[in-house]
Amino acid sequence: MIIKMIPVGMMGVNCYIVGDKLTKKGAVIDPGAEGSKIIEEIKKEDINVEYILLTHGHFDHIGAVKKVKEFTKAKVIIHEEGKAYLNNPDLNLSGVIAHKGFTEEADETVINGEKINIGNLEFEIIHTPGHTLDGLNYYEKNNRVLFSGDNLFRESIGRTDFPKGDMHSLITTIKERLFNLPEDVVVYPGHGEMTTIGYEKSYNPYTSGSGWDE
Repeated sequence: MIIKMIPVGMMGVNCYIVGDKLTKKGAVIDPGAEGSKIIEEIKKEDINVEYILLTHGHFDHIGAVKKVKEFTKAKVIIHEEGKAYLNNPDLNLSGVIAHKGFTEEADETVINGEKINIGNLEFEIIHTPGHTLDGLNYYEKNNRVLFSGDNLFRESIGRTDFPKGDMHSLITTIKERLFNLPEDVVVYPGHGEMTTIGYEKSYNPYTSGSGWDE
């Protein structure tokens, strides 16, 4: 499996180019900014990008969707709750934090438990609302990798003080839907460094109870 991490934008979002080594089919996860930079990496990796997979609809994860889609002709995928974020600058925070409101469109929406096949890769959709209503994780079982967006970080979780955020929902769904994955699954988050499911089960203060009184 090909995995290329590209930090982009003023918020330092981890955009990922992922692909199947055999078929060279792939996807871009969270093209948040710097579309030209992402496109250059797509060319270097020689990946046929079929999908743009969004972990949620905040501005820093969707800012380069249009440019990347124009180049790749890929389908834009988001959770069904994400359409409201894409269409509302107040919800996607582009009008609040970036001070330059914009909207986006998705080609298809997904829900928890669905699967997306890209070449020989199969991504399972895992919905963990809380940072946003539409928070998604993309899990590739055969390669033991999880792209967690702003849901699960190394020793942290996503902020829940933005519109529609909910701390209890996020912690509950992380425990119920992510922590039942194998402990050696490598987690590629939306910001910061990689981690593993096993490490977070042991050391994440929010999910262990020391950082959150349920």
